[in-house]
Amino acid sequence: MELSLPVINEELAIFSTKFKGSVKSDVALLDRIMSFIVKRKGKQLRPMFVLLAAKLCGEVNESTYRAASLVEILHTASLVHDDVVDESFERRGFFSTYALWKAKASVLVGDYLFAKGLLLSLDNNEFRILQILSEAVRKMSEGELLQIEKARTLNLNESVYFDIITNKTASLLASACGAGAYSTSQSDETAEKMRLFGEKVGIAFQIKDDLFDYGSEDVGKPTGNDIQEKKLTLPIIYTINNADNALRKKLIYIVKNQNKKKEKVQEVISEVVKAGGIQYATEKMFQYRDDALEILHTFPESEVRKSLEQLVRYTTDRKY
Repeated sequence: MELSLPVINEELAIFSTKFKGSVKSDVALLDRIMSFIVKRKGKQLRPMFVLLAAKLCGEVNESTYRAASLVEILHTASLVHDDVVDESFERRGFFSTYALWKAKASVLVGDYLFAKGLLLSLDNNEFRILQILSEAVRKMSEGELLQIEKARTLNLNESVYFDIITNKTASLLASACGAGAYSTSQSDETAEKMRLFGEKVGIAFQIKDDLFDYGSEDVGKPTGNDIQEKKLTLPIIYTINNADNALRKKLIYIVKNQNKKKEKVQEVISEVVKAGGIQYATEKMFQYRDDALEILHTFPESEVRKSLEQLVRYTTDRKY
């Protein structure tokens, strides 16, 4: 599915220029690394949500562009740190920062980005927007640590899974929507409504990512990768919790002790498909998507609202 949102094409071009300027450094090595990162940026979904949320609630302004830049800075910093934590040599089909410059430089680059993000808001006295996005950083860290903790014991609790993805993934998208809305409305009530909208979209987005692990599409990571890392996502949590005792013990044993054997991982995937785990997770994903659209439809109909709906549907219909 191609993603094209003409309603913010002009704003995206302005944002792109401002973002590049916001991460420049006088230190040659740092500027070289930042140039590498910027050239390999992804689909820019989060800045799109900032700009559309802002435009839904008023006129895009300099505060909006700073909020979009801050969101992208925080997202980029988290990815750089993630690659160090995961010892990942690849990011979006290219070598990662970690692969090229190793752990020390990568950690420092992530730290630099967090500092640049803070200063971007503080230098412009945008304390409320900084507060909204700092809350996301806290939740992202808590979500990552909760996932690490539960990977050791194998989390079989669906509510804990949703706690993890709400914090780890959905919090930044939620704050992006909240910050965008606040930049043009200056209303805490409107910002909170859009934050909740973004949270629902973010949860649906993560479930979609988790479903890719059970499919055959080329999504940049091996099928069964989550199982190999002992990350129990919604499809397998549902399957284990609804399996008979023998199958339950078998699946848990494979995930704990045979998670590096490809044929065993495929066996787990087959059992998940057979038990309806994929269907269950898909239904949950669409439920969160529809909850988000319900919030969105409390705003008056407009081209901006239509574009936001298109972006929401993209998160669940995408092929990668």
